[in-house]
Amino acid sequence: MYSLSYRRASSVEEARRLFKEASDAAYLAGGHTLLPAMKQRLAAHDVLVDLGAIADMKGIGVSGDGLTIGGGVTHAEVAGSQEVKGAIPSLAALAGSIGDAQVRHRGTLGGSIANNDPAADYPAAALALAATIRTDGREIAADDFFTALYETALEEGEIVTGVSFRIPETAGYAKFRNPASRYPMAGVFVARHKDGTVRVAVTGAGNEGVFRWSEAEQALSGNFAAEALAGLSVDPDMMMGDIHGSPEYRANLVAVMARRALGSLGSAEAII
Repeated sequence: MYSLSYRRASSVEEARRLFKEASDAAYLAGGHTLLPAMKQRLAAHDVLVDLGAIADMKGIGVSGDGLTIGGGVTHAEVAGSQEVKGAIPSLAALAGSIGDAQVRHRGTLGGSIANNDPAADYPAAALALAATIRTDGREIAADDFFTALYETALEEGEIVTGVSFRIPETAGYAKFRNPASRYPMAGVFVARHKDGTVRVAVTGAGNEGVFRWSEAEQALSGNFAAEALAGLSVDPDMMMGDIHGSPEYRANLVAVMARRALGSLGSAEAII
């Protein structure tokens, strides 16, 4: 047994103060990455600062070409939001495909982005939708935010307060779930933006976590259709390999999921 204190913050400022006062604190959102790590003694903190009651981290809104979602908004709220369905249906579909009902009603957008679990869904959407991650002190482009497995550009104590996604002309998401854990073994988010730019992001498969598939982006820029990806594949050396699937298997999954994502363009239903 080890001692642990729980603190519930009512504002971002209070959360930062509680974090700084502790010798080894961690922020608690949904807890789906943090709590299992603590149970397995892979992480140990003396204070957990709960962000769930911070009103300023709630809310969903559309302004111009952007969709902004608070860091404390749950997956279920994203999935059920008419604003999200109207602006980016595939993002609502992605949120509705995460885990099970219990996970979706506890897990949050900010927690998923901040933890950067290699099998998380949202990082792929953030990259493909050219998102801006908003913290309590600055704004960070998604391309600069995700740095490695479980690592981001966040500084010690920094809080993800919201994410602004660029509303695309069209987008789609597809993933292949591990039949045991239900995490994606490969998930691909494809978006064509209003300026003609195409972005393709892959989660669940890469050695270094979420990444953009540049070859697919180039091919789809000329012909935004599944046949443009014929013959393309990612380098297996870039892929994870474990008991669930070899790097070659995951490389093939990425290509298949990319084609399926193109088949789901504009849909609020996930392809899994």
